[in-house]
Amino acid sequence: MPEIGREEILEKAREVLRIEADGLKGLIDKLDDDFFHVVEKIDAARGRVIVTGIGKSGLIGQKIAATMSSTGTIAACLHPTESFHGDLGILLPDDVVLMISNSGETAEIVNLIPRVKDLGCVVVAMTGRRQSTLSRAADYMLDIGFEKEADPFNLVPTTSAVNTLAMGDALTVALMIRRGFNLEQYALNHPGGAIGKKLTLKVEDLFKLNTGNPLVGEEATFAEALEQLTTHNLGAVSIVDDEGRLLGIITDGDVRRKFINATGDVAELRKQSVKQMMVADPKRVSPYDLAVKALKLCQKHQIGELPVVDDDLKVLGMLRLKDLIGAGLG
Repeated sequence: MPEIGREEILEKAREVLRIEADGLKGLIDKLDDDFFHVVEKIDAARGRVIVTGIGKSGLIGQKIAATMSSTGTIAACLHPTESFHGDLGILLPDDVVLMISNSGETAEIVNLIPRVKDLGCVVVAMTGRRQSTLSRAADYMLDIGFEKEADPFNLVPTTSAVNTLAMGDALTVALMIRRGFNLEQYALNHPGGAIGKKLTLKVEDLFKLNTGNPLVGEEATFAEALEQLTTHNLGAVSIVDDEGRLLGIITDGDVRRKFINATGDVAELRKQSVKQMMVADPKRVSPYDLAVKALKLCQKHQIGELPVVDDDLKVLGMLRLKDLIGAGLG
């Protein structure tokens, strides 16, 4: 067998991605009233979404069910073969059963249809053929049809798998929006891993790791601000009024720019009031804000430090961009 070179391999891989991308784009125009009615039925149902499929369709179905469950729609999987050996007992009359078969003729799925309908469940077909046994028997159809699979034989579930997964994602997100599913609810369902950290880690969990709270009063001199910057080494000092409320900020970067641009005696510069040098009304965060919100604020405004304030704008500490990145958020 002749060896296939680099360029041919890369071109074949690009062709796979083009074919799958074309199949995915084709789904946009296939969304119709059935899709909307399925969202309505699931939203109104007192039961769950039960997803069933065989082979690759079954594997994609597991992902669809898992994503739904994490976003406020209770979902589970039913193996078509095992259903005939007792697992049908999982079904309740108020369930919506999502049956996945690209051909719409998969024997295990087709044989399951009358049993599911006898139980009074709503049947949703996710198939690529509108005239298939599955689509004709179902209450609703989600069309995942495409022109061709991406493999050389037009047989391996490639484009069909991508379309099935994407249609499941579209359904999941539509349900999230329909139900007003919010970030706090998602955090409760997903407390672990990098996603969980972004959803649950708060500013108060990070800024207290820093020692001290660098701040000076509004009548302080630039020299006094420098002393606080050097003592705490947190990259910035907060300028506060007599009640400890935030007025402004001076950062290490501000200091360097002041010295670089100084045209007179540096000693005179040190005597200046911090009110003349501070950035007034700086960006700030609450200790109860999500840490990821603070990260986005730093990135958007290209800043490295954020004063942490309470509801009365009293300064509690300083949060650094490096703290956020060190926590695994960056």
